[in-house]
Amino acid sequence: MADEERKPANPEWERQLIEGLAFAALREQKRARVWGIFFKFITFVYLFLLLFAATDWFGNSAARISDRHTAVIDLDGMIMPDSLSNAESINASLRSAFEDEGTQGVILRINSPGGSPVQAGYINDEIRRLRAAYPDTPLYAVVEDICASGGYYVAAAADKIFVDKASLVGSIGVLMEGFGFVDTLDKLGIERRLLTAGEHKGFLDPFTPVDPKQRDHATDLLGEIHEQFIHVVQLGRGERLKDESEIFSGVIWTGQKSIELGLADELGSAEYVAREVIEAENMVNFSTRENLIDRFAKRFSEVSLAVLKNYSWNFR
Repeated sequence: MADEERKPANPEWERQLIEGLAFAALREQKRARVWGIFFKFITFVYLFLLLFAATDWFGNSAARISDRHTAVIDLDGMIMPDSLSNAESINASLRSAFEDEGTQGVILRINSPGGSPVQAGYINDEIRRLRAAYPDTPLYAVVEDICASGGYYVAAAADKIFVDKASLVGSIGVLMEGFGFVDTLDKLGIERRLLTAGEHKGFLDPFTPVDPKQRDHATDLLGEIHEQFIHVVQLGRGERLKDESEIFSGVIWTGQKSIELGLADELGSAEYVAREVIEAENMVNFSTRENLIDRFAKRFSEVSLAVLKNYSWNFR
């Protein structure tokens, strides 16, 4: 019995344990190599794109190869300081288009519901300045789906406005919107505490009842900006406008109706205008695009965080 107790234990479990640890270490090394290769690849791509950006390979330099062309600039979406259709970007594109020796005419291709009156005003002013500086280079606005409010504010500066019969055009007006939560706070038993220096510093605060003086002042502001809008449209369209009392009411019309009212001139696409009006069928896009490096940098941080999160989850 004593000899049986002194017999060595079965070494099989020790061998299995060692093999398991060895395979686990190999898997860990393999995963580390895979992720190492992945991050090296991402770094290489990032540096590669930086090199492209530094040499301006993604700029408009290729646009100037054509000797004779129609310059196209896209104004898409809301006209806001933080959008692609901001005044700085659009105006830079306009200047590049007019300054190019091969440009026979400029098409501003608009698909916008409006936006900031200030940004739209900057673009309108720059179009008028460039048209005066380059009198032999026409600028035509071509409306795609919609050209409303601030979008039309910009289009009014063009020599002519071309639309599709189903385009939406107009909405010459100004609005200010918000909400009131006074009754909601009362029902929830919440007290609003607003401290100001200046009688109207809490102008149109949504958590307090509307002050008649503030409401009247807001209405005056809207009326003043509306008058500025009307003046810009009258300056750009002149005697082509028909029933002005209806035109400036804030209503929106189809492209066909906008021609009848004098808000637009003819039916036609960008291709039609380039081919038949400007007579330079080759179209070169001068639009300022979001820099590829900026887009990549934005996405890179998001993807990296997602990858790292997945990595930590897999190895917990």
